[in-house]
Amino acid sequence: MASAEKTIPSDKELVSRVRAGDEDAMGALYDRYSPLVYAVGLRVLADTGAAEDVLQEVFMQLWRNPARFDASRGSLGAWLAVIARNRAIDALRKRRYESDIEDVVVSVEPDLASDFDRSRAAKNVRDVLNGMHPAQREALELAFFEGLTHTEIAAKIGEPLGTIKTRIRAGLLGLRKALKP
Repeated sequence: MASAEKTIPSDKELVSRVRAGDEDAMGALYDRYSPLVYAVGLRVLADTGAAEDVLQEVFMQLWRNPARFDASRGSLGAWLAVIARNRAIDALRKRRYESDIEDVVVSVEPDLASDFDRSRAAKNVRDVLNGMHPAQREALELAFFEGLTHTEIAAKIGEPLGTIKTRIRAGLLGLRKALKP
């Protein structure tokens, strides 16, 4: 009697099944990526309730419109993380009653399908961030995690706007290079 190995379905397969209305596939994606989505929301918002709201919104969006995910443009984990970040920044905007916050777009394409890949990508990001000049890291963190505009960052840390833009761009290029497969 041969033992059947249970294979773990790929993100592509699960998204395809979600498109067909498969709730079990949606549950598998939630189990796989909810820690990542929640962590992004919590990091940006520093509020567990608001991070849970972001988590719910992101997965409801995936359930309602799974066709918006395009595997040719990157991994599902990265796509969900960017959506979570954007939703969290939107929540910050509502808190501050501001409507003119510029977003810093980070395009990442690592394959985050497995715990090992997630761990490796997180280590790479930490290594790159730790290797940055502290002023560059601060500008990048203020833009990405607090959702501040370049102008707001310049005012907050007392540096010229051009310097802030240069630091953020260089930091994003370093992160992109570290996350390339």
